[in-house]
Amino acid sequence: MLQRCERPLWSAYDLALLDLDGVVYVGPESVSGAAQHLTDAQRAGMHLAYVTNNASRTPSAVADHLQALGVPAAPGDVVTSAQAAARLLADKLSPGAAVFVIGGTGLYDAVAERGLRGVQDPADRPEAVVSGYHPDLRWRVVIEGAVLVRNGMHWVAANTDLTMPTSLGEAPGNGALVELVERFSGRSPEVAGKPAAPLFEETVRRVGGERPLVVGDRLDTDIEGAANAGLDSLLVLTGVTGLDQLVAARGGRRPTYLAVDLAGLGQPHDAPQVEDAEARLDGWTARVLQGRLEVTGEGQPDAWWRVVASAAWRHLDSTGDPVDVAGLRPPGHAGR
Repeated sequence: MLQRCERPLWSAYDLALLDLDGVVYVGPESVSGAAQHLTDAQRAGMHLAYVTNNASRTPSAVADHLQALGVPAAPGDVVTSAQAAARLLADKLSPGAAVFVIGGTGLYDAVAERGLRGVQDPADRPEAVVSGYHPDLRWRVVIEGAVLVRNGMHWVAANTDLTMPTSLGEAPGNGALVELVERFSGRSPEVAGKPAAPLFEETVRRVGGERPLVVGDRLDTDIEGAANAGLDSLLVLTGVTGLDQLVAARGGRRPTYLAVDLAGLGQPHDAPQVEDAEARLDGWTARVLQGRLEVTGEGQPDAWWRVVASAAWRHLDSTGDPVDVAGLRPPGHAGR
């Protein structure tokens, strides 16, 4: 269930591990208010790290995008799944070892940073394979990398995201390529990105912090990843998680805290009082009647979402079935 924090989160935690798409920006545009909320958090003493499963862009390119949106970010504040993947490889290989790259610039730069050599020719005698999304990936590279994996070479995948956002809508992500290579080779990779723990561990190692807080909009990567890494998390509702997804969240996909947007970093967090099928907080009451969720009262949107989540999860845990939320309308919801 949701937890209580008597201080603003930016005082209780010294490092925010921030997802990007759906939290800081949506596509090329900033989430409303995000830049100011992050500037306020930084001024309050919180370190900000921008954590992305995208292995195609370099930290400098990501930082340039964030700065153009008014977000306080330097290249050293950005940590990618490519960097986490390169760390996993460097822990197993000798300096200067060749790594076959099924990917592009982001992976090449990350591998080089760790003292390894990225190649795309089996004749260069690679000792491992690393894969990650790249929009101009050649099919020959996929074929040759897959054969190396089938022949037993160690394989690290930057992430296993099945989809990725594009200007045309959702498109196949690196996870689709991973599944293809898995089916062909009969082998599975070591995964660096969310929801696996290495990306979070790499971020803390690079940016520093003793009390990290994961901030994300996705239950299946950000929140589950925080749970896998043993970290507290804040779910914001400016991205992909809507009412249906939230009330159906089980176990390791439930956040520690919940807020409509990044303003939640600067606020204390109260937890609903939950009794039987009812949850109450700050003027709102959510109750489940015959499998249907009803909400009465008035108050702040954050509290509405917290009572809804708490009542719904209690019902889900006791019955095994998600609550019916048909016709329920959130107040002032900033996301989808």
